[in-house]
Amino acid sequence: MLVQAENVRMRPGIWHPSVELTSQEQSIVKRIKRAKLFTFLRQYRHQIFDEQFQEELSKLYADSPKGHPPVPPAQLALTTILQAYTGASDAEAIEALLMDRRWQLVVDCIDCEIAPFSQATLARFRTALIIQGLDRRLIERTVELAEQTKGFGSRQLRAALDSSPLWGASKVEDTYNLLGHALKKAIGVIASQHLVGVGGSC
Repeated sequence: MLVQAENVRMRPGIWHPSVELTSQEQSIVKRIKRAKLFTFLRQYRHQIFDEQFQEELSKLYADSPKGHPPVPPAQLALTTILQAYTGASDAEAIEALLMDRRWQLVVDCIDCEIAPFSQATLARFRTALIIQGLDRRLIERTVELAEQTKGFGSRQLRAALDSSPLWGASKVEDTYNLLGHALKKAIGVIASQHLVGVGGSC
């Protein structure tokens, strides 16, 4: 599956977030006492999402001649990691990007008044990520870097990410869609048979 949307014009370019923390970001990091994953992802996001991995993720997007450039997949992937770790739903993740400076710190949208992407975009990205098997690559890269840098507990991170129900969400959604289509067809058949029966009795 490729990510397709009305506002996709081309495959995204390489995202180059700042490496050094700004004074505002330093202030936010100092106030993060428990949720150290946010600090880790902010400090090492440029290594998790190097150019090669971003190129892999960009292949999830289908080229289209219309609309605006798509959201950098690294930002969507970072949000997906935070979702998997915190257990946030798609709707809660979008709300957090608007309300929680820790999420904004990681995704590079501090003080944004509009979320950098929609709930639907996030869901489509995760579905494509899972179908292409890149969800495992994302987890492995993040855990390996946590172990190498000692920036976060790698065992704790792997346990949280591997056990997250988020990775099955797209599969469940696809199943519900299939069941929905089947139900619509069944209702259509029943309705047509009923009309035939009514017509025959007149």
